[in-house]
Amino acid sequence: MAHLLFRLRHVTDEEAMEVRQLLDAHGMDTYETQAGFFRLGVDAIWLRDLSQLDEAKALLADYQAERQIRARKAHQEAVERGDAPTLWRRFTAHPIQVTLVGVAILLLIALTLLPFLALG
Repeated sequence: MAHLLFRLRHVTDEEAMEVRQLLDAHGMDTYETQAGFFRLGVDAIWLRDLSQLDEAKALLADYQAERQIRARKAHQEAVERGDAPTLWRRFTAHPIQVTLVGVAILLLIALTLLPFLALG
């Protein structure tokens, strides 16, 4: 029986390709599934041979730790250069979108609190 090894939903194409290459380089017997048109399935990489499960999990854990270190380093470098995304930069780049999202948040808060405010 196959084992779900790595979910591909909300994963960048770059990360998915790196995981595929890592598993292929270490001779893991895997296959992929797609969620399908109605998104009822699972976008994932599955391991066919359960005897490789511990090794595959260890490989993925090492990969994720390394990727986290790279991402934090890249973010820190962006902060030091002054290129890191901030709310103000997003507002200056897309003022209408940020304003509409802010209004939508305020509306949701108001609709949520309205029944409680009516009691008092």
